[in-house]
Amino acid sequence: MIYLDYSATTPVSFDVLDSYNKTTKEFIGNPNSLHRLGSKSNELLRSATKQISDLLKVMESEIFFTSGATESNNMALIGVALANHKKGNHILVSKLEHPSIYAICDYLTSIGFEVEYINNDNEGLIDFDDLKNKMRQDTILVSVNAVNSETGVRQPLKFIRQIIRKENQETIFHSDMTQAIGKTSICLNDVDMASFSAHKIYGPKGIGLLYKNSKIRIVPLEYGSGKSSNLKPGTPALPLIVAFSKAIRIALTDIDKREHFISRLNEKICTSLNKYPDVVVNSTKHSIPHILNVSVLGLKPETFLHALEEHEVYISTNTACSSGEISSSVMAIYNDEKRAASTLRISLSHLTTTDEINKFLDYFDTVYKKLKFWFSAI
Repeated sequence: MIYLDYSATTPVSFDVLDSYNKTTKEFIGNPNSLHRLGSKSNELLRSATKQISDLLKVMESEIFFTSGATESNNMALIGVALANHKKGNHILVSKLEHPSIYAICDYLTSIGFEVEYINNDNEGLIDFDDLKNKMRQDTILVSVNAVNSETGVRQPLKFIRQIIRKENQETIFHSDMTQAIGKTSICLNDVDMASFSAHKIYGPKGIGLLYKNSKIRIVPLEYGSGKSSNLKPGTPALPLIVAFSKAIRIALTDIDKREHFISRLNEKICTSLNKYPDVVVNSTKHSIPHILNVSVLGLKPETFLHALEEHEVYISTNTACSSGEISSSVMAIYNDEKRAASTLRISLSHLTTTDEINKFLDYFDTVYKKLKFWFSAI
């Protein structure tokens, strides 16, 4: 098997799984309970939270555990909107977001908020002049992801924040950093809120977090018992949280070394695919090497994906959450529907081997020639 869909999800690392298993077996108490077993679990919860806060260089009280980035995005955008509706109802969002962000924006629009979308340039970066011109005194929130999940374009969050602050000091800045952490450097000082998910960094599914600056007020979306969090009531998922903490620590180790290795794999693929006249690369010079988006013009991406699958090669068409749809990100960058309708996303990892890439390129060539022959004969 050749797995090249790491941006959709990653396998759980052995060390992370070991932490999960040990916690499940040895810490059976509810962290909210007052007895000794509960206190023991609560101490571990606080320790795991402190490790995450130290790694991300934020306060423990600014970490809120969720079921994943989608819940974090909901908590952030809807929570901010409801908490600040008296100040304004204007929200700015980029055109290069994860589908969950757009679903949230549709909901906010349905309850009276005005959502406006920021343009980008032809390399995928936010159009800074457009952002500046669309900022208003009633703009309560801006959301721009750190790394686009389809093309890998990385946004300069620090500079974007400076524009926002210059135009409106009260505007809150959120970023979905799900595809950034563990792949490139991040700084939470560049934003007011950020969303993360463990399963993108070799952690378990079902656990994520929202970073929220202590100065930011948001309205809870859930209500119930539990003293661990006023935004996420209930019993903390201790084994998942401990595993997430371990995954973050591992993910932030040797990032530069891993990125250098992945860059070489990316370059090898690009060099090989450049020989095909109907293959165009959609990732830009601002894309991280872990995500390579290409279009095979004239072929349906699902057909190509399933043809590769017959050789046990696994890639995706765009994001896992929007599979089978036209790539909104490629459309936003190139304004080319033919290109956006034929995208393939190859996502790499430090676990990917050169041998796997060589085999992938051989299978790609086989599938490309086979499908081109079939479609030319129709």
